[in-house]
Amino acid sequence: MHSEIRVGVIGVGRLGSIHTRTYANIDGARLVGICDLSQEKVVEIAQQYPNCQPFQHYSELLGQVDALSIATPTETHYAIAKEALLAGKHLLIEKPITTTLAQADELLALAEKKGVTLQVGHIERFNSALEAVVQQGKPPRFIECDRLGPFSPRVANVGVVIDLMIHDIDIVLSIVRSPIASIDAVGLKVLTSHEDIANARIRFKNGAVANLTASRVTPETLRKIRIFQEDAYLSIDYVKQELVVYRKSGREILAENYPIQKEEPIKKELSSFMDCIRTGQKPLVSGQEARDALAVALEIVKQIHA
Repeated sequence: MHSEIRVGVIGVGRLGSIHTRTYANIDGARLVGICDLSQEKVVEIAQQYPNCQPFQHYSELLGQVDALSIATPTETHYAIAKEALLAGKHLLIEKPITTTLAQADELLALAEKKGVTLQVGHIERFNSALEAVVQQGKPPRFIECDRLGPFSPRVANVGVVIDLMIHDIDIVLSIVRSPIASIDAVGLKVLTSHEDIANARIRFKNGAVANLTASRVTPETLRKIRIFQEDAYLSIDYVKQELVVYRKSGREILAENYPIQKEEPIKKELSSFMDCIRTGQKPLVSGQEARDALAVALEIVKQIHA
Protein backbone atom coordinates (compact mmCIF):
# COMPACT_ATOMS: atom_id res chain seq x y z
CA MET A 1 0.00 0.00 0.00
CA HIS A 2 1.33 3.45 -0.88
CA SER A 3 1.70 5.96 1.95
CA GLU A 4 -1.18 7.71 0.20
CA ILE A 5 -4.18 5.58 -0.72
CA ARG A 6 -5.02 6.03 -4.39
CA VAL A 7 -8.78 6.51 -4.65
CA GLY A 8 -11.35 6.81 -7.42
CA VAL A 9 -15.08 7.49 -7.63
CA ILE A 10 -17.48 5.62 -9.92
CA GLY A 11 -20.58 7.71 -10.66
CA VAL A 12 -20.28 11.47 -10.25
CA GLY A 13 -23.91 12.50 -9.85
CA ARG A 14 -24.98 14.45 -6.74
CA LEU A 15 -23.44 12.04 -4.21
CA GLY A 16 -20.45 10.98 -6.28
CA SER A 17 -19.37 14.57 -6.85
CA ILE A 18 -19.47 15.11 -3.05
CA HIS A 19 -17.27 12.00 -2.59
CA THR A 20 -14.89 13.40 -5.22
CA ARG A 21 -14.62 16.79 -3.50
CA THR A 22 -14.13 15.14 -0.10
CA TYR A 23 -11.39 12.73 -1.21
CA ALA A 24 -9.53 15.67 -2.76
CA ASN A 25 -9.42 17.27 0.71
CA ILE A 26 -8.61 14.27 2.93
CA ASP A 27 -5.07 13.74 4.22
CA GLY A 28 -3.65 10.41 3.12
CA ALA A 29 -5.99 10.01 0.14
CA ARG A 30 -4.89 10.75 -3.42
CA LEU A 31 -7.76 11.26 -5.87
CA VAL A 32 -6.51 9.75 -9.14
CA GLY A 33 -9.62 9.25 -11.25
CA ILE A 34 -13.36 9.43 -11.61
CA CYS A 35 -15.74 7.64 -13.93
CA ASP A 36 -19.24 8.30 -15.24
CA LEU A 37 -21.38 7.39 -18.24
CA SER A 38 -21.72 11.12 -18.98
CA GLN A 39 -18.37 11.94 -20.61
CA GLU A 40 -19.14 15.66 -20.51
CA LYS A 41 -19.80 15.63 -16.75
CA VAL A 42 -16.79 13.44 -15.88
CA VAL A 43 -14.38 15.66 -17.85
CA GLU A 44 -15.83 18.84 -16.32
CA ILE A 45 -15.51 17.52 -12.74
CA ALA A 46 -12.05 15.96 -13.24
CA GLN A 47 -10.71 19.33 -14.43
CA GLN A 48 -11.48 20.82 -11.00
CA TYR A 49 -8.91 18.60 -9.27
CA PRO A 50 -5.17 18.36 -10.01
CA ASN A 51 -3.97 14.93 -11.29
CA CYS A 52 -7.53 13.55 -11.45
CA GLN A 53 -8.22 11.65 -14.68
CA PRO A 54 -11.66 11.19 -16.28
CA PHE A 55 -12.67 7.66 -17.34
CA GLN A 56 -15.75 6.54 -19.24
CA HIS A 57 -15.68 2.90 -18.09
CA TYR A 58 -14.91 1.77 -14.57
CA SER A 59 -12.77 -1.17 -15.74
CA GLU A 60 -10.20 1.40 -16.97
CA LEU A 61 -10.13 3.02 -13.52
CA LEU A 62 -9.63 -0.24 -11.56
CA GLY A 63 -5.96 -0.60 -12.45
CA GLN A 64 -5.15 2.92 -11.23
CA VAL A 65 -6.54 2.78 -7.67
CA ASP A 66 -6.32 1.00 -4.30
CA ALA A 67 -9.86 1.97 -3.24
CA LEU A 68 -13.13 3.15 -4.74
CA SER A 69 -16.41 4.80 -3.89
CA ILE A 70 -19.36 3.43 -5.86
CA ALA A 71 -22.06 6.10 -6.14
CA THR A 72 -24.01 4.77 -9.11
CA PRO A 73 -27.71 3.73 -9.20
CA THR A 74 -28.39 0.80 -6.83
CA GLU A 75 -29.19 -1.68 -9.61
CA THR A 76 -25.58 -1.33 -10.88
CA HIS A 77 -23.86 -1.73 -7.47
CA TYR A 78 -23.53 -5.51 -7.61
CA ALA A 79 -21.89 -5.83 -11.05
CA ILE A 80 -19.43 -2.98 -10.45
CA ALA A 81 -18.59 -4.03 -6.88
CA LYS A 82 -18.05 -7.66 -7.91
CA GLU A 83 -15.55 -6.68 -10.62
CA ALA A 84 -13.76 -4.29 -8.23
CA LEU A 85 -13.58 -6.88 -5.43
CA LEU A 86 -12.25 -9.53 -7.85
CA ALA A 87 -9.52 -6.99 -8.68
CA GLY A 88 -8.74 -6.73 -4.93
CA LYS A 89 -9.96 -3.17 -4.40
CA HIS A 90 -11.25 -1.71 -1.12
CA LEU A 91 -14.82 -0.44 -1.55
CA LEU A 92 -17.21 2.08 -0.12
CA ILE A 93 -20.61 1.43 -1.71
CA GLU A 94 -23.35 4.01 -1.27
CA LYS A 95 -26.47 2.64 0.43
CA PRO A 96 -28.29 0.38 -0.15
CA ILE A 97 -25.52 -2.18 -0.67
CA THR A 98 -27.38 -4.04 -3.48
CA THR A 99 -30.94 -4.73 -4.63
CA THR A 100 -31.09 -8.34 -3.31
CA LEU A 101 -29.76 -10.26 -0.30
CA ALA A 102 -28.19 -12.92 -2.53
CA GLN A 103 -26.12 -10.22 -4.25
CA ALA A 104 -25.11 -8.73 -0.89
CA ASP A 105 -24.07 -12.16 0.43
CA GLU A 106 -21.90 -12.76 -2.63
CA LEU A 107 -20.12 -9.41 -2.21
CA LEU A 108 -19.55 -10.04 1.52
CA ALA A 109 -18.01 -13.45 0.83
CA LEU A 110 -15.84 -12.01 -1.95
CA ALA A 111 -14.56 -9.13 0.22
CA GLU A 112 -13.65 -11.61 2.96
CA LYS A 113 -11.88 -13.93 0.51
CA LYS A 114 -9.87 -11.03 -0.96
CA GLY A 115 -9.12 -9.53 2.48
CA VAL A 116 -10.34 -6.05 1.55
CA THR A 117 -12.42 -3.43 3.33
CA LEU A 118 -16.11 -3.28 2.37
CA GLN A 119 -17.92 -0.27 3.86
CA VAL A 120 -21.42 0.95 3.00
CA GLY A 121 -22.46 4.60 2.93
CA HIS A 122 -25.03 4.83 5.70
CA ILE A 123 -23.86 8.37 6.40
CA GLU A 124 -26.12 9.18 9.37
CA ARG A 125 -23.97 6.89 11.54
CA PHE A 126 -21.27 9.55 11.27
CA ASN A 127 -23.60 12.33 12.48
CA SER A 128 -22.01 13.85 15.61
CA ALA A 129 -25.36 13.99 17.45
CA LEU A 130 -25.96 10.26 16.94
CA GLU A 131 -22.38 9.43 17.97
CA ALA A 132 -23.00 11.26 21.27
CA VAL A 133 -26.06 9.04 21.93
CA VAL A 134 -24.21 5.85 21.02
CA GLN A 135 -21.44 6.76 23.48
CA GLN A 136 -24.02 6.90 26.30
CA GLY A 137 -24.73 3.26 25.54
CA LYS A 138 -28.02 2.93 27.48
CA PRO A 139 -30.59 0.46 26.13
CA PRO A 140 -33.59 2.16 24.49
CA ARG A 141 -37.16 1.06 25.26
CA PHE A 142 -38.88 2.95 22.44
CA ILE A 143 -37.51 4.73 19.35
CA GLU A 144 -39.45 7.10 17.09
CA CYS A 145 -37.91 7.99 13.70
CA ASP A 146 -39.23 10.58 11.23
CA ARG A 147 -37.55 11.13 7.86
CA LEU A 148 -39.78 13.37 5.79
CA GLY A 149 -39.23 15.70 2.85
CA PRO A 150 -40.36 16.91 -0.56
CA PHE A 151 -40.39 14.75 -3.68
CA SER A 152 -37.32 14.52 -5.92
CA PRO A 153 -37.70 13.06 -9.43
CA ARG A 154 -34.11 11.79 -9.02
CA VAL A 155 -35.34 8.85 -6.92
CA ALA A 156 -38.68 8.14 -8.62
CA ASN A 157 -37.48 4.64 -9.63
CA VAL A 158 -37.17 3.43 -6.03
CA GLY A 159 -39.55 3.44 -3.07
CA VAL A 160 -39.20 5.61 0.04
CA VAL A 161 -38.25 2.60 2.22
CA ILE A 162 -35.09 1.77 0.26
CA ASP A 163 -34.34 5.44 -0.45
CA LEU A 164 -34.91 7.01 2.98
CA MET A 165 -36.18 4.69 5.70
CA ILE A 166 -33.19 2.34 5.33
CA HIS A 167 -31.05 4.98 7.12
CA ASP A 168 -33.24 4.72 10.21
CA ILE A 169 -33.47 0.93 9.97
CA ASP A 170 -29.68 0.74 10.07
CA ILE A 171 -29.49 3.16 13.01
CA VAL A 172 -32.20 1.38 15.01
CA LEU A 173 -30.52 -2.02 14.49
CA SER A 174 -27.18 -0.56 15.60
CA ILE A 175 -28.67 0.98 18.79
CA VAL A 176 -31.02 -1.83 19.87
CA ARG A 177 -28.73 -4.80 19.10
CA SER A 178 -31.39 -7.48 19.60
CA PRO A 179 -33.02 -9.96 17.21
CA ILE A 180 -36.30 -8.79 15.64
CA ALA A 181 -39.50 -10.39 16.92
CA SER A 182 -41.95 -8.86 14.42
CA ILE A 183 -42.44 -6.19 11.76
CA ASP A 184 -45.73 -4.49 10.82
CA ALA A 185 -45.70 -2.08 7.88
CA VAL A 186 -48.08 0.07 5.84
CA GLY A 187 -47.46 2.43 2.94
CA LEU A 188 -49.05 4.42 0.15
CA LYS A 189 -48.24 5.27 -3.46
CA VAL A 190 -48.84 8.98 -4.08
CA LEU A 191 -46.69 10.22 -6.97
CA THR A 192 -44.88 7.10 -8.22
CA SER A 193 -45.48 3.38 -8.76
CA HIS A 194 -43.53 2.75 -5.52
CA GLU A 195 -44.47 3.58 -1.94
CA ASP A 196 -43.99 7.33 -1.28
CA ILE A 197 -45.09 7.23 2.37
CA ALA A 198 -44.31 4.32 4.69
CA ASN A 199 -44.57 3.43 8.35
CA ALA A 200 -43.08 0.39 10.07
CA ARG A 201 -43.29 -0.83 13.64
CA ILE A 202 -40.45 -3.13 14.61
CA ARG A 203 -40.61 -5.15 17.85
CA PHE A 204 -37.40 -6.65 19.19
CA LYS A 205 -36.96 -9.75 21.32
CA ASN A 206 -35.52 -7.67 24.20
CA GLY A 207 -38.85 -5.74 24.38
CA ALA A 208 -37.72 -2.58 22.59
CA VAL A 209 -40.07 -1.11 19.96
CA ALA A 210 -39.18 1.20 17.05
CA ASN A 211 -41.70 3.21 15.04
CA LEU A 212 -40.32 4.47 11.71
CA THR A 213 -42.02 6.89 9.33
CA ALA A 214 -40.64 7.99 5.95
CA SER A 215 -42.26 10.32 3.42
CA ARG A 216 -41.11 12.04 0.26
CA VAL A 217 -44.30 14.00 -0.31
CA THR A 218 -43.96 16.33 2.69
CA PRO A 219 -43.19 20.02 1.99
CA GLU A 220 -40.87 20.51 4.99
CA THR A 221 -37.71 18.46 5.48
CA LEU A 222 -37.61 16.70 8.84
CA ARG A 223 -34.90 14.26 9.98
CA LYS A 224 -35.44 13.36 13.63
CA ILE A 225 -35.05 10.45 15.99
CA ARG A 226 -36.36 10.28 19.55
CA ILE A 227 -34.97 7.65 21.89
CA PHE A 228 -36.79 6.83 25.13
CA GLN A 229 -34.73 5.20 27.91
CA GLU A 230 -35.68 4.29 31.48
CA ASP A 231 -34.34 7.57 32.89
CA ALA A 232 -34.27 9.98 29.92
CA TYR A 233 -35.60 10.87 26.50
CA LEU A 234 -33.13 11.93 23.80
CA SER A 235 -34.12 13.94 20.73
CA ILE A 236 -31.78 14.22 17.74
CA ASP A 237 -32.17 16.60 14.80
CA TYR A 238 -29.91 15.16 12.10
CA VAL A 239 -30.08 18.24 9.88
CA LYS A 240 -28.97 20.60 12.66
CA GLN A 241 -26.73 17.96 14.34
CA GLU A 242 -28.40 18.78 17.66
CA LEU A 243 -29.09 16.56 20.66
CA VAL A 244 -31.50 17.55 23.45
CA VAL A 245 -31.66 15.36 26.56
CA TYR A 246 -34.85 15.42 28.68
CA ARG A 247 -34.57 14.10 32.23
CA LYS A 248 -36.95 13.89 35.18
CA SER A 249 -35.96 16.04 38.14
CA GLY A 250 -38.41 15.71 41.02
CA ARG A 251 -41.79 16.54 39.48
CA GLU A 252 -40.36 18.37 36.45
CA ILE A 253 -38.79 17.44 33.15
CA LEU A 254 -35.57 19.34 32.46
CA ALA A 255 -34.18 19.81 28.94
CA GLU A 256 -30.45 20.02 28.35
CA ASN A 257 -28.79 20.89 25.04
CA TYR A 258 -26.01 18.35 24.80
CA PRO A 259 -22.72 19.85 23.52
CA ILE A 260 -21.96 18.54 20.01
CA GLN A 261 -18.75 18.97 18.05
CA LYS A 262 -20.34 19.46 14.61
CA GLU A 263 -18.42 18.01 11.69
CA GLU A 264 -19.25 17.15 8.10
CA PRO A 265 -20.50 13.51 8.24
CA ILE A 266 -19.20 12.66 4.72
CA LYS A 267 -15.68 13.76 5.65
CA LYS A 268 -15.79 11.61 8.80
CA GLU A 269 -17.18 8.70 6.78
CA LEU A 270 -14.50 8.77 4.08
CA SER A 271 -11.68 9.45 6.59
CA SER A 272 -12.89 6.43 8.56
CA PHE A 273 -12.86 4.36 5.34
CA MET A 274 -9.21 5.37 4.75
CA ASP A 275 -8.35 4.44 8.38
CA CYS A 276 -9.99 1.01 8.01
CA ILE A 277 -7.95 0.31 4.87
CA ARG A 278 -4.73 1.26 6.70
CA THR A 279 -5.42 -0.60 9.95
CA GLY A 280 -7.60 -3.49 8.76
CA GLN A 281 -10.22 -2.64 11.40
CA LYS A 282 -13.92 -3.30 10.73
CA PRO A 283 -15.82 -0.31 9.30
CA LEU A 284 -18.48 1.38 11.43
CA VAL A 285 -21.00 0.29 8.78
CA SER A 286 -19.70 -3.00 7.42
CA GLY A 287 -21.14 -4.93 4.50
CA GLN A 288 -22.85 -7.26 7.00
CA GLU A 289 -24.67 -4.42 8.79
CA ALA A 290 -25.75 -2.96 5.46
CA ARG A 291 -27.04 -6.40 4.46
CA ASP A 292 -29.00 -6.66 7.73
CA ALA A 293 -30.61 -3.24 7.10
CA LEU A 294 -31.47 -4.26 3.53
CA ALA A 295 -33.12 -7.48 4.79
CA VAL A 296 -35.45 -5.48 7.06
CA ALA A 297 -36.16 -2.89 4.34
CA LEU A 298 -37.09 -5.61 1.83
CA GLU A 299 -39.44 -7.22 4.37
CA ILE A 300 -41.15 -3.83 4.95
CA VAL A 301 -41.51 -3.27 1.18
CA LYS A 302 -42.93 -6.79 0.80
CA GLN A 303 -45.56 -6.15 3.48
CA ILE A 304 -46.53 -2.78 1.97
CA HIS A 305 -47.05 -4.26 -1.49
CA ALA A 306 -48.64 -7.52 -0.34
